[in-house]
Amino acid sequence: MSENQDYEKIEKRAAAKELAYNVIRYAFLIFWAIIVLFPFYWMILTSFKSYSSYNGEYIPKLYITSPTFQNYVDAFTEVSLGRYLINTFVFTVVTTAIMLVIVVLSAFAFSRLQFRGKNIVFALFLSLMMIPNELVIITNYVTITNFSLRNTMTGLVLPSVISVFYIYLLKENFEQIPDELYKAAKVDGTSDMRYLWRVMIPISRPTLITITILKVIECWNLYIWPRLITDDSSHFLVSNGIQEIRENGFGRENIPAMMAAVVAISLPLMVLFLIFRRKIMAGVARGGTKG
Repeated sequence: MSENQDYEKIEKRAAAKELAYNVIRYAFLIFWAIIVLFPFYWMILTSFKSYSSYNGEYIPKLYITSPTFQNYVDAFTEVSLGRYLINTFVFTVVTTAIMLVIVVLSAFAFSRLQFRGKNIVFALFLSLMMIPNELVIITNYVTITNFSLRNTMTGLVLPSVISVFYIYLLKENFEQIPDELYKAAKVDGTSDMRYLWRVMIPISRPTLITITILKVIECWNLYIWPRLITDDSSHFLVSNGIQEIRENGFGRENIPAMMAAVVAISLPLMVLFLIFRRKIMAGVARGGTKG
């Protein structure tokens, strides 16, 4: 009986330790979740407050007594927010589509084709990731200006269609596909492009989806390059439109209207990430695991 009692005591202590550990862990996670999500909550909350009620709060309130949608109406009527969204959508779709073609073909060449100097060329490609973005922006600005492509969609798109990191990520994914499949396809007379389209792309679909979503987010949040290459508001993207709204739209004091514009701009990315979050994580894990 004593041995059974001792065993039960040990089990109870272990259960108590596990319970305490879980409580501390989840309390820590909840704490950090609140810190991360609070700015989004405050942004959405403020967007539904009227200008007078917001300025009348000497102590900011964490709730709304009389929500209003007028800020969202002003965001699309007082400034050209709709045009900024359309410009960004076109820029994102065109840039992502061209980038996918270049990334897929480059990753296939580096992972499957054999040519002289392949490893050296790929090493040079990777070395480009070490160059500061500021230096690349200066070079791109001079090039685009010399070709008279400022204030054009072409000038916005061209510098964003190459990504060494995405080529590397997809190359690592392609290399996980057994070489036997490629050799068998060549024996059957399958061309390289047909093998890429019918075999490699379907197998690597999670990684391609991840690359697509990450590129969409990157294009949607792009700020420095559009601000540098465009001074015509008809070519502004949403990231630059926020500054235009602040300077020439609602002014610096109408914070609720500004927050409504930010919510309208951020909502597509939030929805996109919530829908494809599992595919993003699965694609990154698959691309970063070899063997």
